[in-house]
Amino acid sequence: MWTFPMQALDIAVLRGQFPALNQLVEGKAPIFFDGPGGAQVPHAVLAAMTDYLGHFNANLGGPFFSARVTEQQALRARLAVATLLGAERAEEIVFGANFTTLTFALSRALAREWQAGDEIIVSALDHYSNVSSWQQAAADRGVVVHQARVDVATGGLDYEHLFSLLGPKTRLVAVTAASNTTGTLVDIPRIADAVHGVGALLYVDAVHFVPHERIDVQAWDCDFLGCSAYKFFGPHLGILYGKHRHLAHFTPYKVEPAKNVAPYKWETGTQSWEALAGVEATVEYLASLSGLDGTEHELEARLDLAFARSQAHERLLSEHLLAKLAERPWFTLHGIHNSLGRTPTFALTSNRYTPAEMAEFLGQHQVCSWAGHFYALALVEQLGVSDGVLRIGCMHYNTSAEIDRLFALLDDMPH
Repeated sequence: MWTFPMQALDIAVLRGQFPALNQLVEGKAPIFFDGPGGAQVPHAVLAAMTDYLGHFNANLGGPFFSARVTEQQALRARLAVATLLGAERAEEIVFGANFTTLTFALSRALAREWQAGDEIIVSALDHYSNVSSWQQAAADRGVVVHQARVDVATGGLDYEHLFSLLGPKTRLVAVTAASNTTGTLVDIPRIADAVHGVGALLYVDAVHFVPHERIDVQAWDCDFLGCSAYKFFGPHLGILYGKHRHLAHFTPYKVEPAKNVAPYKWETGTQSWEALAGVEATVEYLASLSGLDGTEHELEARLDLAFARSQAHERLLSEHLLAKLAERPWFTLHGIHNSLGRTPTFALTSNRYTPAEMAEFLGQHQVCSWAGHFYALALVEQLGVSDGVLRIGCMHYNTSAEIDRLFALLDDMPH
């Protein structure tokens, strides 16, 4: 592990790599607080995708140069993502259209072995891509679905309620690693111990987690995990991790002539090879935040330091935003009221305006944010916010000055 103090990120240099951050919209520099819905993309990722499409666009298996380049590109992408997630081997990484599509496919494969009367557990904290997929697969097989409650005080998971639902009939537990709405982190190793204690499998939604925290699927001991590259500064690409023995054992829906070995049997149809080129470049961009030379330091070590530096900057942003909120009692923050145990994503409501009114006003001034439920239907219901929330999400490319502008605009909203 890296010891502090360490060199801070050079935010000016970092921001210079993002075309979206260096444009004017109606004469104003836009501010992107919509990162939880999709992050902006650096030049290097765009260049990698364009280079692949412009010079090597092909499919696998051809006896010619571009097909061979495509095969090598796919392998490098798998290796890079395996390192990013801490997987034991590249064959534990599956690519697909997006997290939702991969989750639906996985749910159908696992459900083939469920029996009527079996039980699964989903979470009220989750985006419903990690709820509806399992509910519908369970309905097809006559399986009982339990939903673990939210801890309203923290905007996180009610662990005791979740553990009370576990039993000898539990086959799967599906939870998020971090709320895409409140930003509250979830203790995955603690849940994994309990889930495996009853012989069940654990599926983790890490879509919101990966852009902000260093991840290690082996340390977590989760059986499956999904994420999306476009949430961590990359292309629209879904990623599924699975322990190799599980990927080899379960049978997904596939076309008959397709390979019947993991991970390929899980990848239906032709992949977006340009997206795989982009995700390799994305992992390299993340590693570059370490400031370490890639020819002298292993990718894993570079990612460790990169995330430590990124987290330090994001924590400063969180503290600055929380200080601004403390000065404005007409806002309510749903979730943790400090910078620890959370990502820099904040769920706000106001006694002056609806979330939609605030997001609309900000959008008129080129400040990007979201309002609503963000597909976390049960969370919004349990928080008692029928109009949803205003979600302000910081990424490592955001600045304290942008937070100042955000609150200056909200202060100027007409009553």
